[in-house]
Amino acid sequence: MNHRDLLARYLRPQWPRVIWMAGLLLVGTALQLASPQVIRYFLDTASSGGAARTLYLAAAVYILFAVALQVTRLAASYASQMVSWAATNRLRADLTRHCLRLDMTFHKRRTPGEMIERIEGDVTRLSNFFSSFVVQVAGNALLVAGILVLLFRENALVGLGMTAYAGVVFFALSRIQKLAVPRYTASRQASAELSGYLEERIAGVEDIRAVGAEDHAIQRLWGLLQAYAKKTRSAYVVGSLAYHLTNLLYVSGYAAGLALGVYLYTRGEATLGAAYLIVHYVGMLSDPLQKIREQVEDFQQAAASTGRIQELLSLRPDVEDASPAGELSSEGRAPETQPAGRLPEGALTVVFEGVSFHYEDHDNVLEEISFHLGAGQKLGILGRTGSGKSTLTRLLFRLYDPNLGRICLGSAEGLIDLRRAPLGELRERVGLVTQDVQLFQASVRDNLTFFDPAVPDTRLESILKELGLWEWIQGMPAGLDTRLGTGGQGLSAGEAQLLAFGRVFLKDPGLVVLDEASSRLDPATETRMERAIDRLFAGRTGMIIAHRLRTVQRADHILILEGGRVVESGARRELAADPGSHFAGLLRAGLEEALV
Repeated sequence: MNHRDLLARYLRPQWPRVIWMAGLLLVGTALQLASPQVIRYFLDTASSGGAARTLYLAAAVYILFAVALQVTRLAASYASQMVSWAATNRLRADLTRHCLRLDMTFHKRRTPGEMIERIEGDVTRLSNFFSSFVVQVAGNALLVAGILVLLFRENALVGLGMTAYAGVVFFALSRIQKLAVPRYTASRQASAELSGYLEERIAGVEDIRAVGAEDHAIQRLWGLLQAYAKKTRSAYVVGSLAYHLTNLLYVSGYAAGLALGVYLYTRGEATLGAAYLIVHYVGMLSDPLQKIREQVEDFQQAAASTGRIQELLSLRPDVEDASPAGELSSEGRAPETQPAGRLPEGALTVVFEGVSFHYEDHDNVLEEISFHLGAGQKLGILGRTGSGKSTLTRLLFRLYDPNLGRICLGSAEGLIDLRRAPLGELRERVGLVTQDVQLFQASVRDNLTFFDPAVPDTRLESILKELGLWEWIQGMPAGLDTRLGTGGQGLSAGEAQLLAFGRVFLKDPGLVVLDEASSRLDPATETRMERAIDRLFAGRTGMIIAHRLRTVQRADHILILEGGRVVESGARRELAADPGSHFAGLLRAGLEEALV
């Protein structure tokens, strides 16, 4: 996507405002060109002994033009800001939506601070480009052309000289722009890296202070600051050449115009009004040329930001949403188009068939995983840290796709490959509760509904009562309106997970996954959560990744992973009754200690 595409895409919906803004600038240009003509008429009339009434009338017209010009500029500025905010906000939303759809591999490589800089910082640099770049450049170029035409009308020599002056300025600005764009690109990248570093260190301030790593953090910060300063200085030094060059040429041109005006007046080839007009028009050339220079400088930064935005938008996720046509390849990879399938209502059957998966440039995390979990049944997944348990849940949500094999959800009537299920529907039909719950600085209501105002309080009350959490919510200072601090400050880890249960219950999924959800709870909170889990699992399929014996005891089947492979699977009661099974050994050793 280049500059022309950006303008077309984000300004097209606002064409009435853009036309209105262009009209205002044209009116302003006409008023700027006409005002000196009024002064010329006034001077010539006064010097020739014209009537006072005529002079008063000329003065009134000049004042009227001046007021009209200021009103026009104010209205154009307002329209420009409206266009700018509407276009940039839409672009921010599109970039955010695009980034949310990109694979987790992309997000693992970039810090939140860098992404904020890419989405907010780069788009902010485009605000003037969207609001008035084309209109301003065209308007000021038209003003320059109008001035030159009027100068030619007064005197061909003056017109020729000022045309040469304007041509030199435009040529110099175009050359400087080519030098500045790559430097501004490097400066924006250095700014993104600095923002990412600061975000990481501020988020990890407790750990940094606990191990006494403040000096190391500051030393690394100095390195990033120096790189940012060096690249930014280079960009602004080259960019400022346009400012100094324009001023230098303007002084030279203005001096030449003043000399020509005096020369023509003393030789009797121009009236006093005509001499004034020449000097004034030459002076007027400075303003549009300066504005064009500023627009070119903004364009330099916009070009750098556009390149970075284009790079971001050109990224495509490996995990593509289902489309109306196409089939899966024999290797289990999703083709460019896939047939869409609807997931059934109610409890879902889960099937893994020969699933193998590895992250980028790593060995397989999962190797030939196969199991069948019937609708309404519960599967307990056990294994040491790093055995691949959490990776299973990421595959279920299609945060990644298997490298080999397939994962299916469905019912007794039929199974649907996850690659054929629309992503939005898939993530509505599968619910997840983890040990790390993301809470927002907002009310309890908003944290439960993810800021969806369509969910009525009566539904929230009904669900929380069903989960046995309503009394707990009522015990908060303002009930559902209680505001939580950043990261859920004011709640314990267990209470945060209780809210996560409410979120999942709101979706009414057919499959619920608990990813070590009770590994950090105190006994009292765990008792309350056990009741909530029972209600959540009622009539639904469940997968439980657990370290605690009490949680896994509700499972119908057990799956034990080691090194990404299934080392044991079967009915829980049968495995527990078999003294030689891995599961029986874990029970004897104490599940929590054995899985550390």
